[in-house]
Amino acid sequence: MSQRDMIRNHLSEVGNISTAEANTVYGITRLAARIGELRGEGLDIETEMHSDQMGRRFARYVCACPF
Repeated sequence: MSQRDMIRNHLSEVGNISTAEANTVYGITRLAARIGELRGEGLDIETEMHSDQMGRRFARYVCACPF
């Protein structure tokens, strides 16, 4: 299964994913690149910026697409 397929499945089941989740769960280190590819395929994926408890900012990708 490709990284894009893993992310697509995760988004369809959970609805969102962060870089940390992608790395920990799937071993994907370049999530933003894969999200760009999925957007290129027509998926409506939004980027939400969040901050952790230490104030570090990170992106959470949210899919507003029906699967």
